[in-house]
Amino acid sequence: MRLLVTVPSGKLVDQSVKRVDAESTHGAFTMLERHADTALLVVPGLLSFHDEDGKETFLAVDHGVLVKAGAQVRVACQRGVVSGDLGSAEAAVRARFLAQDEQGKRARSALLRLEAEILRRAGELR
Repeated sequence: MRLLVTVPSGKLVDQSVKRVDAESTHGAFTMLERHADTALLVVPGLLSFHDEDGKETFLAVDHGVLVKAGAQVRVACQRGVVSGDLGSAEAAVRARFLAQDEQGKRARSALLRLEAEILRRAGELR
């Protein structure tokens, strides 16, 4: 079956797999090619897949949607990190998500400065 994992910036994974393990709002699940087509809400956590050789790879994912249709499993999420083995998953998640959180803080700070400048100039016009 084919697994496609995407985030707003592009593809994280696009490859042939034997199984996909993840967690939805209804609990943990495993997807195999012969399973029925479905759509599920994915919760933040680890998603893993086994490639054709049986090697397991882990991805840390944020909220998202998983859709299985025929031999395709598509996952769309806000943020994701391919971490490889389980041992490196936590470090990869921390590094990536902390960097994104820092970018968010800088963006909010810039917006606040812009709003303050607009208010100051509006006050000068009076």
